[in-house]
Amino acid sequence: MRFELSDTGLGRSATPQTPAVKARAKRRRADPVPQEAYEFQLLPSWARRNMQDGSPGAFLTAGASLVLLDGILRQDIPFAGALGHRLALSAAAASAKIMRLREDEGALRDAMRLSIGEQTGPAGRLHQLWRRLIDLNVQAVAASLNEALNLLDLADAGEGRAIAERISGHDPAADPVSAAAMAAATVYSSRQTPEGEVLAFWIADRVLAARLGWKRPVPLLMTRVLEPALRRGEDGRRPRPGDVKWVEDAARAYASAATNAYRLASQLGRRVEKLIAVQPKLRAKGAARVVDLLLADDCVSSARAARLAGLSDRAARRLFDRLVELQAVQEISGRPSFRLYGL
Repeated sequence: MRFELSDTGLGRSATPQTPAVKARAKRRRADPVPQEAYEFQLLPSWARRNMQDGSPGAFLTAGASLVLLDGILRQDIPFAGALGHRLALSAAAASAKIMRLREDEGALRDAMRLSIGEQTGPAGRLHQLWRRLIDLNVQAVAASLNEALNLLDLADAGEGRAIAERISGHDPAADPVSAAAMAAATVYSSRQTPEGEVLAFWIADRVLAARLGWKRPVPLLMTRVLEPALRRGEDGRRPRPGDVKWVEDAARAYASAATNAYRLASQLGRRVEKLIAVQPKLRAKGAARVVDLLLADDCVSSARAARLAGLSDRAARRLFDRLVELQAVQEISGRPSFRLYGL
């Protein structure tokens, strides 16, 4: 995606516009996604070489990766929801491994998508935990922490406020990655359980987002912290919050996670171009609403699309069959019924 630099920072130019220019801009905004707008910059080779290093190489790579990701997250990209929810699914799958649950990404999707009402098991609640992260205001700390504790079955009266007070006492001058790592270590030190570790990684992403000035957090650390490349020592022990070199390990994990998130955004950007290009070929009256649903989430079922777009079940299934035929979306459940579709 092409991003314009201006005196006001990343984003659209603040140069005054004439009425004619404003009229052209208004016509351009009528097109949901400019067809030629998708260009992504590669992470520099020197940064990729530092991916496996400790400090300071890891911090340098983390900074370079986060700058690229920051440039995307500050833009009004149409697929921000799909990007965030796909990262949330990856974080939930890694969390399930820590908590020794059997569910992989496909099972985690089903645990939430096929649940009845609000009733869902541990895997479904774990998926909800990370999906809620991307919808939270980074300033509403205590309330969101109580919700996270409930989803992890760790709820104690007033615990959310107590955690918020502990992590707020860290050095305000610390760089964002170090601040996030220290917050995770603080939380994990008082609850050294699998659930406590997942909570620590969840909180780290909140702290990072707040330090970087993002409106909403993005699941990052949990998506990469289990990578074999991060293991240390002869026994290949994976990094845990509070380890001697935890801050450096967290920087390495954030470097990998931000790079991966940026790469995923570039993939989704190309798929969105295809989806928007075929949209005029769709005859269903609710097709535009279905496109919006696909841009806003990791996946959509035909039943949910039918309900929200005012289509019959048959019309919704035919629409998704057409989108798959046009290679604009993919069926990601791999089964003949209760199918799920996404970018």
